[in-house]
Amino acid sequence: MRGPAVPPQPLDARALAALAANPGCKRRAILDGAGVNKAALASALGSPSAFGQSQFAFMRGNAFEARVKADGGAELLRLVHEKLDAGAVPPTAGTVPDLSAVGPEGRTARTALALREATDAGVWTLLDHPLLALDVAGSPAFLEPDAVVVHPDGSWTVVEIKSFPMLDGSADAAKVGAAARQAAVYVLALERVAARLAATPEVRHTVLLVCPKDFSNLPTASAVDVRKQRSVTRRQLDRLTRIEDIADLLPEGTCFSPELPTADLTAAVESVPATYAPECLSACELAFHCRDHSRAEGAVTSLGRSLRAELGGLTTVDDVLSAAHGETGDPTDPTVAALRRAAQLRAEALGHTTC
Repeated sequence: MRGPAVPPQPLDARALAALAANPGCKRRAILDGAGVNKAALASALGSPSAFGQSQFAFMRGNAFEARVKADGGAELLRLVHEKLDAGAVPPTAGTVPDLSAVGPEGRTARTALALREATDAGVWTLLDHPLLALDVAGSPAFLEPDAVVVHPDGSWTVVEIKSFPMLDGSADAAKVGAAARQAAVYVLALERVAARLAATPEVRHTVLLVCPKDFSNLPTASAVDVRKQRSVTRRQLDRLTRIEDIADLLPEGTCFSPELPTADLTAAVESVPATYAPECLSACELAFHCRDHSRAEGAVTSLGRSLRAELGGLTTVDDVLSAAHGETGDPTDPTVAALRRAAQLRAEALGHTTC
């Protein structure tokens, strides 16, 4: 499906969080499952995406993460102890195991072994960029959190390191929410690893979010409870249609290679139904393309999921206007009745305005 000699685009926690937030979108499910580069695909379709991180922000984030993890992660372990486990023995010198191995399968196996050894050792241990595996709609996804800390009591904590600032102890709510949804995916993957051990360790549902303090480059941290995000993400991932089921419905030979002619590529993409909502603009590279087609079809989802839920069986703007003007629709339907009442009030208001 990717095209000949096109390497797969790996799934990450950010993509999984976005996929779980919109489980009804079969287009994203099949493209992510097939490892299609959606940014290249969007450019080939003529709707390039502005979604992504700038090179400057990427470099700044790497520099900040390196500072947080310097000296064997001493500052990071101190923050974990201070914010999440103050009753434990202070981390004077933590252990940082080597997680290098050949291939993603080798790295996930090495990570699982390091977690088991650290749990048995009962000392502060920092796993720097471990690799975890999670099955998503029948397709394996390899996830790489910034860090996982093993406490002396054997419990595990996910650490998210972000470059956006924490001003006076608080950060941008939207960015914190996105980080929490991303961390929830890591928690789910860690729970899969823990379940395979003889004595199942506790995977903490409170993660540590590390950010620059105010306008400096000094790290500060906040504990973030991700139980709600974890439950929602698990439920949505479980609801995802298996990739094989979607692929079976596609025309024979469907290909999403950016090298195809625009007309052929558009036909291939449109052969998979999408569920567009305004939230996709901040989470999916194909959002502009899907928005244009959603607007052209007059779909009410272009106006938001909450409005779509309130309109029931009225799925297009034309259906809504027709029902509001009394041309179609069952008058006993509460939605139709509410639309007609709203149209009447609007007409009265405009009439009073023109007097």
